Amino acid sequence: MSQPAFTATKMLSLGLTPGKLRGLQRISNPNGTLTMVATDQNSSMIAMIKDSLKKKGEDREPTFQEIVEAKIVLASTITRHSSAVLVDGYYGVWNSMVSYAVPRDVGILVRVEKSGGQKSKLNAPLGEYEPGFSVGKVKRLGADAVKLLAQFEPTEGESAEHQLAFVQDVYEQCKKHDILLLLEPIAFPYGKENKDSPSFMKRKAETVIESARQLSRFCDVYKSEFPGLLGQESDDQLMTNLKALNEASERPWVLLSAGVDFSDYKKQVGMAMEAGASGVLGGRAFWKEYFLQDGPAKQRTFAEGECTDRVKQIDEIVRTKGTPWFKWYGLTLEQIHGLRAAEGWHFRYGEKFGAKGVAGNGEEWGY
Repeated sequence: MSQPAFTATKMLSLGLTPGKLRGLQRISNPNGTLTMVATDQNSSMIAMIKDSLKKKGEDREPTFQEIVEAKIVLASTITRHSSAVLVDGYYGVWNSMVSYAVPRDVGILVRVEKSGGQKSKLNAPLGEYEPGFSVGKVKRLGADAVKLLAQFEPTEGESAEHQLAFVQDVYEQCKKHDILLLLEPIAFPYGKENKDSPSFMKRKAETVIESARQLSRFCDVYKSEFPGLLGQESDDQLMTNLKALNEASERPWVLLSAGVDFSDYKKQVGMAMEAGASGVLGGRAFWKEYFLQDGPAKQRTFAEGECTDRVKQIDEIVRTKGTPWFKWYGLTLEQIHGLRAAEGWHFRYGEKFGAKGVAGNGEEWGY
């Protein structure tokens, strides 16, 4: 039998330890691309439910159960053509599991960041963990990956340094617990700006690219905004921006949807795949009109029809045009199939060596 070109050491040298590699397998399509959907947007979802209730004459906050049911319906339908689903910890993860809303062959990512939170003197975000959640708890749940949203603006020093430290802490915790990390930096206005301010719009594409340059090394999969504005910049300029983003990222990257209309997202996805993206992790572009439907029955019909069809369309683009994650590491599936671990690998995994390779005092050591 011929020796493989590489051993499992190749994966370990790339940071692809057993837990992280298994996570990548679980959230990917068979060809190494990623078609991921999101239902973790609590603030947006609650606002949409509240608005739909108000139109019915009910001026109130949605109940815990109403939010849970919406997440379960969406998770059980839009995952039919996806490789993984992103859920929140409070409403989504346990309810999606216990109800069997997420199919057994669909990976699960759980977010760890708190919505909202503290702000800097210039009204810039200072991220923190979701109360009651941690990387260790996500691992204990049996999830396949951790997702961290960390708003990031390189030109606002106080927030940027805080967010970098937060990202690094989560990254180290994910290494400690050997679980995959998907990182999502988001550009934001600060000071007296708002989302429509010319100053913010002018720098946003460069912020998206520079964020990848500074932060993508602290994750396993990088989730990016689209670096530019459809309809306001030429397709040539947008492709230039996307290629710059691709070059800046040190990890396989996927495109978020940011709540744009589906037709725009579909075009963005096609361009991103052409530039080198490995897939998507989209949310509201797939399902935001769900809450405009009149009643639970019509909502489910919309989820099973329009929402599911949208994911199917994007999945087709991702599978046929996306760059498999392993290509980012200079590998082919054939090479991966030939990898083998060395004898005694388990002594080096997660524990400190004792004499003659025997595990010692249980302290973490090795990979």
